[in-house]
Amino acid sequence: MKLFCLMLSFMIVAVCHGQATNPKQGPFVVVLGTLQDGGSPHMGCEKDCCKNLDALKKGVSLGLIDPVSNKKFLLEATPDIVSQTNVLNGLLPSSGVKTPDGIFLTHAHIGHYAGLMFLGKEAMNSKAVPVYAMPKMKSFLENNGPWSQLVTLDNIQINPLSEGKWENISPSLRVKPILVPHRDEFSETVGFIIEGPHKKLLFIPDIDKWEKWKTDIVSLIKEVDHALIDGTFYSAAEVGNRNIAEIPHPLVQESMQLFDSLSTKEKEKIIFIHFNHTNPLLNEQSEEARLVKSKGFRIAKINLRISL
Repeated sequence: MKLFCLMLSFMIVAVCHGQATNPKQGPFVVVLGTLQDGGSPHMGCEKDCCKNLDALKKGVSLGLIDPVSNKKFLLEATPDIVSQTNVLNGLLPSSGVKTPDGIFLTHAHIGHYAGLMFLGKEAMNSKAVPVYAMPKMKSFLENNGPWSQLVTLDNIQINPLSEGKWENISPSLRVKPILVPHRDEFSETVGFIIEGPHKKLLFIPDIDKWEKWKTDIVSLIKEVDHALIDGTFYSAAEVGNRNIAEIPHPLVQESMQLFDSLSTKEKEKIIFIHFNHTNPLLNEQSEEARLVKSKGFRIAKINLRISL
């Protein structure tokens, strides 16, 4: 009877969260969310893009799973962290631990760290969850409430990251932060390079224009196997009520032009992510989505798995 219940429990997890991971499978990344900080439906939005949506779409986040070492990690702590962590746990039920073995933060904008609140006393009251953060991000969390309470009560344990230095998180996985230009009101902003036994993946959900960066993004793409990059706005036409100069993400149109000279193989590495609720790429049937795919690029979707 106990064996039957155990098998039934495993089946329920698989149905609710997708097929559980095979212990013999190598490390992989799974997309847990694709949206910009405000999500979708977006608060205050009365446009067609936010009408008649029966469920929230998730803020940008990646899960990182190593079945061999039985470890799971989260990249970004979004306001959707509860459901995203449930999916992560469902993919590695053998772990038995309900919190990630580590959470990597890119910067201090609400869609990327505010989910930490669910680890606090008012919610899970977790114990010493490792949070990986750059120096300014670490200081921000330690010296500003309510985040400082997470540190004081040992809900989280902040592990410092250094620019360009690899962080070994399992025998098969390591992560390296790379500084990128962005609106750094409270912390620096980083992207991450994730390296597994066979592949490298670049993750840059937020950046200002590519030309502001000291690193040549075209050259960097050639050095990795997959690149999940900022696709916040498809075009400037989306932002009718705000000055787009105040939110200077690289437009998807601009990125496609920049990457146009790349080979078909190199273009296939590029996966746009971190979409504003106005972005037409959220609609697979849109003319813009068809154009992006016809040019050889990809569009991130929840549950997309990428082997490392």
